Amino acid sequence: MSAATIGSGTTRAASIRSQLGHPVVDADGHWIETAPVMKGFFFDHVKDLGGAELAARFEASGGLDYDDTVLRPWSEMSEVARRSQWTPRPPWWTLPAANTLDRATAHLPRLLYERLDDFGIDFAILYPSRTLTTPGIREAELRQIACRALNSYHQELYGGYGDRMTPVALVPTHTPEEAIAELEHAVDELGYKAIMINGLVNRPIGEDVEVGGRETPNWGSGAGDRIDALGLDSAYDYDPFWRRCVELKVAPASHTPGMGWGSRRSVSNYVSNHIGSFGVSMEAFCRSIFMGGVTRRFPELSFGLLEGGGAWGCDLYAGLVSHWEKRNAESIHHLDPAKIDANLILELFDRYGDERMKKDGPAIAESFRKLEPEPPELDDYKACEIEKKEDIRELFVPHFYFGCEADDGTVAFAFDDHVNPMGARLRAMFSSDMGHWDVPDMKAILEEAYELVEKKILDEEQFHEFICVNPIRFYSSVNPDFFEGTRVEAEARKITAEEG
Repeated sequence: MSAATIGSGTTRAASIRSQLGHPVVDADGHWIETAPVMKGFFFDHVKDLGGAELAARFEASGGLDYDDTVLRPWSEMSEVARRSQWTPRPPWWTLPAANTLDRATAHLPRLLYERLDDFGIDFAILYPSRTLTTPGIREAELRQIACRALNSYHQELYGGYGDRMTPVALVPTHTPEEAIAELEHAVDELGYKAIMINGLVNRPIGEDVEVGGRETPNWGSGAGDRIDALGLDSAYDYDPFWRRCVELKVAPASHTPGMGWGSRRSVSNYVSNHIGSFGVSMEAFCRSIFMGGVTRRFPELSFGLLEGGGAWGCDLYAGLVSHWEKRNAESIHHLDPAKIDANLILELFDRYGDERMKKDGPAIAESFRKLEPEPPELDDYKACEIEKKEDIRELFVPHFYFGCEADDGTVAFAFDDHVNPMGARLRAMFSSDMGHWDVPDMKAILEEAYELVEKKILDEEQFHEFICVNPIRFYSSVNPDFFEGTRVEAEARKITAEEG
């Protein structure tokens, strides 16, 4: 494509879009930070916010230099050192290169704006790339200053294209207080209407954390980290933050990577570490939010779970239902060891056991009488206040939205109401991931997604829900005016009216 044909709308993606009869909304596109330009703005802003000393400290720590902070330490280690510390292979060559036009498009918002018609995309919500993990910086002061500076920079860069795209604000969540502070600044001061939260926080095991207004030890060994997923067993009460999200009309989306967990710690292979990594991190966040009763306490709030696909969501939803059926507050009593008939056990062992069983019958019967201590709480679903299994569907399905990329055939699982318990259709939403290595040609994203229809994986109505309805549902779930003034305004009004 030459510069002269950019935005001409003559691509196959544009043709597909014209035949759909409805808009295409990208729930998760990406920009690429232009480091030399960003650094100048960023460090000036950090100086304004925290002073020259803090800016120097941030730069000394590696700052925004991805190569220095992530790649170089691994690259400079010997193989022996990597294995002695079991340092996971970090990402490498993750951005477009041979497709120079696409690379430039991810850097230049006006170029992206002009090419959206070529992509067949009406509106895009945009997330960072190199600064995606900024909300996870360990040091509190640097983390908070970095997020605030980046939010100012990104709004200045992308805020002028609001009819076709909008950036997300980075909201750190190590504590609810810092999350609220940045949320309020991003929405009230900078005008953001979409946010990206750190859905998982790594906390050192053994550190003292404040719970319920008192200092309580985290009874760990003191070695390593634990994952706090902001819901169940969290170090803090995040309800004030969720409440503020509702009040400020923003639906939180988690885009937290999961590389480096469990078996995804290969010292030599990035692909092995990357496959499924977003799925496991999104599953941890989703499960924690649900089991922690957040969707019960905040029925207005929806959560975005990005870049992990939807298959894990179907598995989690089915698991929540099947576990509740066997282990709810009533059925759990069938597993109460006190209900064992020890005399019957002795009789049956005597009648059907071999000589060893008969000889040890009394001891075996006595072992059955040794009851496990009753746990302090019998209902693992207590926070959710589940009375019937249909409650699980109502607390799960409308509240979680699953970012699925164009090449993800497992989108079909989310729409399979014959398999998902109680005929549920999970809310999978189209996410282009444009700007990253897994999108070799931005013009082909919609083409690839439409293969779901051409291969009869989804029908046209399901495809409409995937590529239009669900993204609009999510971003307007607490803000019916999210798409006002955009190209998809009319469709959004229609969908929100139908949702009623």
